[in-house]
Amino acid sequence: MRRTTITLLAALTIATALSAVPAQAQGQPHTDGPGMENCTATACHFDVAPGTYDVRVRLGGDAAASTGITGETRRTLLAETPTEAGEPVTRTFTVNVRTPEGEPTGAEGTPGLDLVVGGAAPALADIRVTPAAAGHRHTRQIFIVGDSTVCDQPGDPYSGWGQQLPQYLRKGVSVANYGDSGESTVTYLADPRLFATVQPLIREGDLVLIQLAHNDKQTDEATYRANLETLVAGVRDQGGRPVLVTPIVRRWFNSDGTLNNGTALLVNGLGVDHPAVTRSVAAAHDVPLIDLTARTKALVESLGVEGSKALYLYNEKRDNTHTSAYGATAYAELVRDELLAQHLVPERLVR
Repeated sequence: MRRTTITLLAALTIATALSAVPAQAQGQPHTDGPGMENCTATACHFDVAPGTYDVRVRLGGDAAASTGITGETRRTLLAETPTEAGEPVTRTFTVNVRTPEGEPTGAEGTPGLDLVVGGAAPALADIRVTPAAAGHRHTRQIFIVGDSTVCDQPGDPYSGWGQQLPQYLRKGVSVANYGDSGESTVTYLADPRLFATVQPLIREGDLVLIQLAHNDKQTDEATYRANLETLVAGVRDQGGRPVLVTPIVRRWFNSDGTLNNGTALLVNGLGVDHPAVTRSVAAAHDVPLIDLTARTKALVESLGVEGSKALYLYNEKRDNTHTSAYGATAYAELVRDELLAQHLVPERLVR
């Protein structure tokens, strides 16, 4: 499922030649970090080193507006937020900045932090960026280990659910999405750019969400199980908290409107039932489980053959495996719900 075409956001190219906007023109004096002088009307660029940063934005103005913020490789950091005329609002989020900024085996991207200001009627009144470590004992991190259904996809119309997850989290928790197109449990452990890179970054208490199955087409059950156990042990060796995530379903309907078949439910050609093995490993090793297979199956079946097309790239690519931005957002919301329900992330840090 690896795609070789890398398409950078057109808006990010603006970031290399941003014009200055005086902060005082916004009525907000400089007090705690770089701000609007790094922005145009549609984009901001902050020349910062790799790390974790808190971002505070003030949205709205004299007219009614509706503003959303994306960043780095097309991550949705703040969902579109409506504001009434003369009633600005403040929102905060925490963002992971790294190189490569998207898929670990992909393009390096633009150095620093790049944000795109979008929405139906965008209005960014002020912005401040500060290192997350400043004034914080420990900023929580959620690492993601996954494939193309999870990763920060570089170009439209593709989107992974990990790419949409940040919009559901508040300041104090960042998403470091190390999902990578085409990876199986075998390759994720073998490639030094993948788990060998992620593992040393894990700190005490960090969550690591692991969803790998779509590309384990030729992996036998014993190997698949052992690889999941290796990933779990590797996270725990660093003091992290592994969370096993069963794979999202493929949109492959039976004539009766159900997804009760091996293609939809990720049973490979060797008869390996990936969700079942993942559930078994979670139970055997006392690992939290997000049963995304069951959750996405229920959603797709509830929408039916026609309604579920919009979740995937069926209309654009006749693709029933990869999700659209709409589908990735819906699936990220399911993950958010499970993180809350299982008390894996405090309620105060979740939108």
